[in-house]
Amino acid sequence: MTQPNRDTLLTLYRTMQIIRQTEERLARYHQQGLIPGACHTYVGEEAIAAGVCAHLSTDDVIFSTHRGHGHALAKGLSPEKLIAELFGRETGVSHGRGGSMHLFAPEIGLMGTSGIVGPSILQACGGGYSFKILRRNNVAVAFFGDGAVNNGAFHEGLNMAAIWNLPVIFVCENNQFATEVPFSYSSGNPGVGNRGAAYGMPGHELDGNDVLEIWRVAGEAIRRARRGEGPTLIECRTYRTRAHAEGMGDFSYRTREEVEEWKQRCPIIRLRSNVLSGEISLDAAESVEALAAQLDDIESDIRNSVQAAREFAESSPVPDPATAQDNVYSTSTDAVLTTRQPAATDRQISFVAATVEALDHAMALDPGIFVMGEGIGKRGGNFMTTAGLYDKYGADRLCDTPICERGFVGLSCGAAMTGTRPVIDFMFIDFINDSFGEVINQIAKMQYMSS
Repeated sequence: MTQPNRDTLLTLYRTMQIIRQTEERLARYHQQGLIPGACHTYVGEEAIAAGVCAHLSTDDVIFSTHRGHGHALAKGLSPEKLIAELFGRETGVSHGRGGSMHLFAPEIGLMGTSGIVGPSILQACGGGYSFKILRRNNVAVAFFGDGAVNNGAFHEGLNMAAIWNLPVIFVCENNQFATEVPFSYSSGNPGVGNRGAAYGMPGHELDGNDVLEIWRVAGEAIRRARRGEGPTLIECRTYRTRAHAEGMGDFSYRTREEVEEWKQRCPIIRLRSNVLSGEISLDAAESVEALAAQLDDIESDIRNSVQAAREFAESSPVPDPATAQDNVYSTSTDAVLTTRQPAATDRQISFVAATVEALDHAMALDPGIFVMGEGIGKRGGNFMTTAGLYDKYGADRLCDTPICERGFVGLSCGAAMTGTRPVIDFMFIDFINDSFGEVINQIAKMQYMSS
């Protein structure tokens, strides 16, 4: 079994400690009334974000969920920016607009968290599609809970990633409850990782509290994706040891004894124990006492930094009310033709012909533009709106889709966020209704929530 080196082990430990200590402070701050809005903590699940994100570069992207603090911190977000955001301050990662469930930092590859279940799966497919179109050797990771497995986005997303061989890693954090509904009740198949085979991709079922196993399997999945070998599904079976959200009742659907039992499986204590017991071999010349002192120093440093982060947040200004409607709409730009003179004739053509010519012109100028829809490839579309473009630009840029409007519209959102310009073709106007969740809850609000 591949084993991480000493520096990687310490990094994994540090990342889990950053998440745990930040989350426990946030829970306390919420109880003290310092956080307006909801607060979903990641306590107990730290091994997953730490093990996966350890392999990612700044240019790799993640798409997250309502329980996204841990993913954000593991991807490189500072506790200062996270706490300031939850305190509703201008210095927060989303300038105080997003709160706990809307964290955006594209500069480090954090492409957003969402209070809606499922979109992270589709948007990660969009990130993977962008990397494929732009020939970038990067990967996209979708984090989602067991509740999303029963959502149509799971099927549509995994199917699209498989048929287009996208560099996407699907990470299911199976903490066994979708809010308060047990996964054992809500799903006919008690597993998640075993569903990978149904989509023609590798699937893994892991102990979600074993950071080393997660680090190893995620590393191979990410290397596989970078080699162009496609997506992987990883199920991490874990448990959140705090309530679904701070302030909510916690023992109407599970017992205190069950929670305490899972606390004994804490991934941080487990890694520390494995290191200090000698189960994981490090520098033979380093004493257990010296190593324990180093782990203690890491904990102490993080404790001090999280306290400093609170002080930073409290001293930061709240957003100016005059800016409340800023960024509701994107900044518009006028399209100006600079590559050729206007046509010298008064030629009149049909709307369809004009659409084809406009697409052709734009696609020739911008290799990041692609068209998606049902039957728009070789066939040229139901009404010939893409006629002839397939032969000119190929299957990746004239992409025939399965019948899954929510799926490919959600994908287009993630693609637009990661450097490409998708054009979505709906065969009939009525079909757009199937995608309204992505249009209304994601695309329409992304500009504002990401500030």
